[in-house]
Amino acid sequence: MTPSLPHQAGPPTRPDRPAEPPRHKARRRALTLLIIVLLIGVPAGYLVISANQSRDSGKDKEAKYSATGLTAGWPSKVQRRLYQLSVPHPAEDVAYYETNNWKTSRLYVQFRTNPAGLDSFLGAMGVRREQLRKDEITIGERDREVSGWTFGGRGPWWGLTHEQKNPAPTQDVVVNLSDPQLPMVYVVSRTVP
Repeated sequence: MTPSLPHQAGPPTRPDRPAEPPRHKARRRALTLLIIVLLIGVPAGYLVISANQSRDSGKDKEAKYSATGLTAGWPSKVQRRLYQLSVPHPAEDVAYYETNNWKTSRLYVQFRTNPAGLDSFLGAMGVRREQLRKDEITIGERDREVSGWTFGGRGPWWGLTHEQKNPAPTQDVVVNLSDPQLPMVYVVSRTVP
């Protein structure tokens, strides 16, 4: 005698579901499509925007650090604080250039200002206008070659060296007073890291 096997039950009986109306089906598909677009499109758009910003930032940094001479514009606040150079307001024709190596860091700055701006600049360094010496070109030949400055034109030229104990920077200043109402200032601030 063979034992009888249990019978397998048939598929569960479900009440017949009515067919989905076409309007509801279209709405469901549109919602699904919207969710897919949001899940894929938004992150992809973010990646494209982020990549463009990153590339632009890299180009700006490349231009800044590949400069081989004076660049028009103001040195950053960090540079001005580190090199103890307070470019006065008002100032025009402002340009700067920074060099760094293992031995010495230098910031070259030039600007045109008015007599009050010159006094303010010198005062922020801790010196007075009376300390400027006529026909004294205190910026050395090496620094003139790096910056491209030549001091052979119309003068009078006045200069001073403001020496400070390390790690404070030492500043060499040359002022062109050919127009006393708009003096042109050239300064090299150097510090030993």
